[in-house]
Amino acid sequence: MSRFRMYPTPQQEEQMLLHCAHARYVWNLAVEQHSHWHKGRKSAPGFAEQCKQLTEARRVSQWLGSGNADVQQQALKDFAKAKQARFTIGVGEPTWRKKHVHEGFRVIGTDRVPEFEADGSPKLNAKTGKQVMGRSVVVQKLNRRWAQVKVPGCGWVRFRLTRPELPQAKTFRVTFRGGRWHIALAVVPDPIAAPGTGEVIGVDRGVTITAALSDGRKLNCPQLTVKERAQIRKHQRRAARAPKGSERKAAEYARVAKLKAREVDRRKDWCEKTSTMLARTCDLVRFEKLNIKNMTASAKGTAEQPGKKVRQKAGLNRAILAQGWGLLRQRTGHKAPGRVEDVPAPYTSLRCSACGWIEKKSRKSQADFICVSCGFTCNADENAANNVAAGQGGIPRPRRSAGAGGVTAATGRSSAREPQPTWVGIPFF
Repeated sequence: MSRFRMYPTPQQEEQMLLHCAHARYVWNLAVEQHSHWHKGRKSAPGFAEQCKQLTEARRVSQWLGSGNADVQQQALKDFAKAKQARFTIGVGEPTWRKKHVHEGFRVIGTDRVPEFEADGSPKLNAKTGKQVMGRSVVVQKLNRRWAQVKVPGCGWVRFRLTRPELPQAKTFRVTFRGGRWHIALAVVPDPIAAPGTGEVIGVDRGVTITAALSDGRKLNCPQLTVKERAQIRKHQRRAARAPKGSERKAAEYARVAKLKAREVDRRKDWCEKTSTMLARTCDLVRFEKLNIKNMTASAKGTAEQPGKKVRQKAGLNRAILAQGWGLLRQRTGHKAPGRVEDVPAPYTSLRCSACGWIEKKSRKSQADFICVSCGFTCNADENAANNVAAGQGGIPRPRRSAGAGGVTAATGRSSAREPQPTWVGIPFF
């Protein structure tokens, strides 16, 4: 996916916001239709039937009929794909889209270009034998830094070109978030070839050090500066004092969103550059397998059983999500398919990478690791990254075989105990 910053004129921005409203309205209508279905009732309308209903609705509603039909149909197509994804990849049901939160629409290309097979031969229609013509987005490169794309009802809209060549795409998506417009061209990039050096690297992810590599490098995801965080708190206080529903409250929250969007951009940029570096320099990249969704779950509990240290847990959740753990793993897998492995996380931080002995007393602090068996001293995150690189995770028994050093006999019994499974009444067959 190639994403660029757009700079529409005020008239174009007004029309694009109308496209966002139409797409959101059609999506929410589809969600409402499917929300009334229950077992025993006739199935909800599919994509083809919804398109017929959309045509009738455009005749009745002047506001809906004034919009672009392709934008509204693509919203229905997105809903159909989201509905199908529930059964293919196991995601949840499509939910409602809100104003000022889910602002965007998708456009299919209007230009017609011939399609070809993988070997370069023309792609022919099986019935007619004619050349198959596919859709393509109408884009033009103005100079080294600027290009423009044709958006329905808006004409040519300029965007900032941040790569040498324009990607060829069939569709593109326009989004509005944090006061900024972006265009994302639907292009699947080619994977990065392996360097062929045979190097295997392990990545240990943490809060203090975002990514500690097994070769000793320590990478940190950029965060907001102290001054920027102070500005966020200032605007949040002003918004809290402003009258409800006033323009001043909306303006202060818009300034907060702009600063937070800057943090998101920095995190995404860091993840892209780091994942590219890992894919280009290593033949095999190993991550510790983390369930980030469960790790960042709220601790508030219920009214009958309230949680403990809820504020502290909320701060830890924010710190974890600000590191971009999941995005780094996802983008590395996209750029190096088949060359990324997940190592079970248990005991990777307690195991000595030199002798393999597991002892929780070896982890002296967040940064210090001193093995109580062989005396091996190392940075705790680097030691965990070495274990991840060696694939030694999730094994509770201490190993006598060499990890990074020689074979060392244990001087004491390990105090680490393997987590015991909990029987929940589900048969294993």
